[in-house]
Order: sequence, then C-alpha cells, then structure tokens
Amino acid sequence: VEVWVENGGPGARIRVRDYGPGVPEEHLPHIFDPFYRVDTDRNRTSGGVGLGLAIAKEIVTAHAGTIQAESIVGLGTKFVVWLPVERAKV
Repeated sequence: VEVWVENGGPGARIRVRDYGPGVPEEHLPHIFDPFYRVDTDRNRTSGGVGLGLAIAKEIVTAHAGTIQAESIVGLGTKFVVWLPVERAKV
C-alpha cells in the first residue's frame, strides 16, 4: 500500500494505492454502498461486512470532501480523497 498527501489548492489530496487484485469495473459504482462486497463468496468470518468504504465516504462527505476510486483488475486500486482546508485567520 502506498499513501501520498499533497496540497490540492484550497484543500488536501490524499491518495491511497494498493497492488491487490483490483475491482472489476462493473462493481466500482457500488463499492461505497453500505454492505456491498465485491467478492460475494466472502462472509463475516473470512472478510468484512461491506461497511469500511461506506463509512469512509460518510466521513469525507461530512467534511465537505470527495472520495473516488479507480481500479484495474490484476493491477490494484487507487482511492483519491480531497478535503477542503480552512486557512487559520491571523
């Protein structure tokens, strides 16, 4: 897993990339939905319940940010989070 944080103009951009199996394109529109799991063979014992990305999206949205995902099967997945940064008034 690689993580980058950079100045994104009036905000901060956080990029997280893995080199795992990737997410098939047809699943990408749903991965932030609560309880959605790409691998339907997984269960609560062998995998998550499908809440992690839904919670991440709620947190980012509550802070007026955005979260996006890109993935290529066999090469991995990249998440990009943008969060606004309020400048301190001096």
